[in-house]
Amino acid sequence: MKTRVIQNGAPPATVRLEEVTKLYGSGDNRVSALRELSLSFAKGSFTAVMGPSGSGKSTFLHLAAGLDRPTSGSVYLGDVALDSLSEDALSRLRRERIGFVFQSFNLVPSLTAAQNITLPLRLADTKPDKAWLREVIERVGLDQRVKHKPGQLSGGQQQRVAIARALVARPDVVFADEPTGALDTRTGKEILRLLREAVDGLEQTVVMVTHDPVAASYADTVLFLADGRVVDRMDAPTAGRVADRMTHLGD
Repeated sequence: MKTRVIQNGAPPATVRLEEVTKLYGSGDNRVSALRELSLSFAKGSFTAVMGPSGSGKSTFLHLAAGLDRPTSGSVYLGDVALDSLSEDALSRLRRERIGFVFQSFNLVPSLTAAQNITLPLRLADTKPDKAWLREVIERVGLDQRVKHKPGQLSGGQQQRVAIARALVARPDVVFADEPTGALDTRTGKEILRLLREAVDGLEQTVVMVTHDPVAASYADTVLFLADGRVVDRMDAPTAGRVADRMTHLGD
């Protein structure tokens, strides 16, 4: 049975997976990480992806973000089929059209906050839009911290730098991988509010992999993965409903 989750009546998809399967190993050791998965993420939507360990969450994120290639099926960013691109072209596309926010921040210690934020633009040999850069920095609350290096910033401030870095190139989509996993509860909620504001105020598309029902409650929709398939979805989620569904995901 093929899994298909499409947002009816939604704007054109920013990211689309069509019949995506990912296999690892060979012969008797072959494992299906994803199975004929079809998903569509509309512009300006915030989607959380949840599931138990081994459900395919990380594989999904890597394929959807162009960090890995599917065994079969296709991944599209807008109208561009990622599997049609060379490695160099795919790297350029990731720099220019995809933003990333990771649990571990992934900042360069020797660079200031401002330099870390604009690093993807420098790698793409693109000059920042100064007005947009100021707006992004103000939105994430780093006005007084742009000259500080990561070692001089708290964990929450470092994640704010990572979010600003993800937004500065005006990407089609931001993929967030457990973005609050290394933060305390209060700081984590601040980061989630920033992601929510990016969706509501900037029409940013955000796809977040998380294990945290509270984090998932900030999304418009939660997709539940199990054994490489989407087994359920929840619109307008609450932390309590998400936690309950995760508890009974194997039912």
